[in-house]
Amino acid sequence: MLQHFRTNLNRFASSSSSSKLKHFYGNCVRTITNNTSTDTTTSYTVPKEKVDCIVIGAGVVGIAVARALALKGRDVLVIESAPTFGTCTSSRNSEVIHAGIYYPHNSFKALFCVRGREMLYEYCSEHGIPHKQIGKLIVATRSSEIPKLNDIINRGIQNGVDSLRMMDGAEAMKMEPELQCVKAILSPLSGIVDSHSLMLSLVGEAENHRATFTYNSTVTGGHLEGNHICLHISETKSIKEWNGTSILRPELVLMPKLVVNSAGLSAPILAKRFTGLQSRVVPPAYYARGCYFTLSNTKATPFRHLIYPIPEDGGLGVHVTIDLNGQVKFGPDVEWIDGVDDSSSFLNKFDYSVRANRVERFYPEIRKYYPNLKDESLEPGYSGIRPKLSGPGQPSVDFVIQGEDIHGVPGLINLYGIESPGLTSSMAIADFISTRFLG
Repeated sequence: MLQHFRTNLNRFASSSSSSKLKHFYGNCVRTITNNTSTDTTTSYTVPKEKVDCIVIGAGVVGIAVARALALKGRDVLVIESAPTFGTCTSSRNSEVIHAGIYYPHNSFKALFCVRGREMLYEYCSEHGIPHKQIGKLIVATRSSEIPKLNDIINRGIQNGVDSLRMMDGAEAMKMEPELQCVKAILSPLSGIVDSHSLMLSLVGEAENHRATFTYNSTVTGGHLEGNHICLHISETKSIKEWNGTSILRPELVLMPKLVVNSAGLSAPILAKRFTGLQSRVVPPAYYARGCYFTLSNTKATPFRHLIYPIPEDGGLGVHVTIDLNGQVKFGPDVEWIDGVDDSSSFLNKFDYSVRANRVERFYPEIRKYYPNLKDESLEPGYSGIRPKLSGPGQPSVDFVIQGEDIHGVPGLINLYGIESPGLTSSMAIADFISTRFLG
C-alpha cells in the first residue's frame, strides 16, 4: 500500500490547484501536505496525514454518526475493513424497530431506543425506506411468567413508551389464532425495517454532505502523540495472513481531530491496541452467536404481529419476526463464543453457518407459544453475533459511550457493546455524539 500511496500521491499532485496534494487511498480522496515522517513507535518511515473526523466502522451506527457529523459541516472519513458497509451485526439481526420497553429506566439503551425509534420512523417515512409498524406481542405462556410480564410493562411505561396495553390470553389469541399464551403485552409502536435500504440512504446522505467512505481498509491500532490519538491503517488484504499477535506495522498513520471507534464486534479489541490508552477503561468483550430459522411449507403466514417470549439470559428469546416480504423467521438463540483473537475480530472471521441440528433446540421453545408448529417446517436461515459487555449469567450491561472525561484522550470516542437495540437507536446515538462532542 505504501507504493500505492506514493504513486497516487504523485498522480494527484499535478492536478491540485492548492498548495496541498491529494491522496488517493483505496477509493478515498483526501487533502494532505506533501511530506512523510517517522512513526515514533516504529523504526521505518510511514506516511502521515492530518484529517478532521474519522469514524471507524461502517455499520448502521457508524454510518449514522458519519452522517450526523457531516451534517454539522465536519470533514468525515469512514474507514471500513470490509468491501462494503453493514456486513456484520447490522445485516445479521431481526430488523426490528424496538419500542424501548425492556431496558432500565434512564439507561442509554432506554433513552436512545425511544428517541431513536421516533427518529427512525420519521426518517423512513421522509426518505421512502421500506418499513412497517406491525406491533408486537410479548407473551407469558405460563402463569409463573406473569410477574415478569408485569415488570416488563411497568419498565416500558417508565421509559415513556406510549400505547402499551396488558391483555389476557383470550384477547391476545383472538388477535393471533395460532398463538398460545396466558397473558400478553401489546406494543403497537414496534415494527420492522429494511436495514440495507436504511443504511444505503444514510450513506448517500452522508456522502452528499462530503463524508467519504473507504472500504477494504483496516484500523489495526494506534498510539498517542502528546495526548492525541494517531491511528494505524493497513489495507485489509495485507493483514489476512497476520496471526493476531505479532507486530503489525501500519502502512499509513492518520492524525484526526476527532475519532469515533464504532467498530462493533472489534471495538474493545481495537481500543486495547491504542498504545497509551489505559487498559482499565476498556471493558471486556463477550460474543453471543444467534441463529435464525425460517418457516417453510406453509401457505399463509401464521402471525401478523411480532411475537416475543419472556427474555432469556443473553437475549430476548427465540421470537417471531416477519420481514417486509412476509417471510416468518424464528430466532435468535444464544450461543456464547470464546477465543476470539484480534485478527478474527478485525477481518470478521466468525463462523456464521447455521448448523441444521441446532433446530432441535428451536422446536420446543417455539411450541411454548406456537403449539401448531409442524415437524420439519423450519429451515436454516442465517446467524449473527452480538457485541456484548456481559457474559453468561451476568446482568445485561448498558451501551458504553466513552469520551475524554473517562479515558483522558482528547478527540477519542469509543462505542462499546452496541448490541440490540442498536439498529433502532442508531440515529439517536449519532445525534448524541454530534451534539455532546461537537456542541
